Amino acid sequence: MPIETQIDDRDLVARLRDPSTCREAFGEVIKKYSEPLYKQIRRMVQSHDDTNDLLQNTFLKAWQSIENFRGDARLSTWLHKIAINESITFLEKERKRLGLSIDDEESHLINLIEADTEIDGDTLARKLREAIASLPEKQRLVFNMRYYDEMKYEQMSEILGTSVGALKASYHLAVKKIEQFFEDSD
Repeated sequence: MPIETQIDDRDLVARLRDPSTCREAFGEVIKKYSEPLYKQIRRMVQSHDDTNDLLQNTFLKAWQSIENFRGDARLSTWLHKIAINESITFLEKERKRLGLSIDDEESHLINLIEADTEIDGDTLARKLREAIASLPEKQRLVFNMRYYDEMKYEQMSEILGTSVGALKASYHLAVKKIEQFFEDSD
C-alpha cells in the first residue's frame, strides 16, 4: 500500500474516533471503499442485488463497531474481513435456504453466472467466472483476492487468519483447477 494511502487511513481512523468528525469521516470511508468491497463481494455471491445488500451490511457493521477497531490492521483489511465474513454467512444461509450441498453450490453459481444480465462480457470472461465458481469456497476466495484484487499474501493472511504458505498453496491449487476446467471444456 502506498505511504500516502497509509497516512490517509491513519488520519481517517483518527477522525472516525472523534465524535465531532466521525460521521463525515465515515462518509469518506464509504466513498473510498465501496468499489473495492463491491467487487470483492460480487465475485463471491454473483448477484448484483445480493452484493448491494451485503455491501450495506458491511458498512453498517463497520459503523456499529468502529469504536472496537483497534488499528492493529489497516482499515482496508478490517473492512475486507467484515465483507468476506458477511459474504460467507450469506452463502451458508443461501445454501441452507435452497437445500444445496456444497457440491450443488457449484452448479447453482454457474447458473447464476449464465443468467446474469448485469455483467457484460465475452465468452472467455464468462468461462473464467464459471471456472472460478467451480472452485471450493476457500480457493475461490483466495483466487479472487490474489488475481482480481492483486492483494499481497500477507494482507490476505491478516484478513483470513490463514498462514501465507497455506494461502500460496490454495492459490496454486485454484490455478491448476481453473487450467483443468479450461482443458476439459475444449
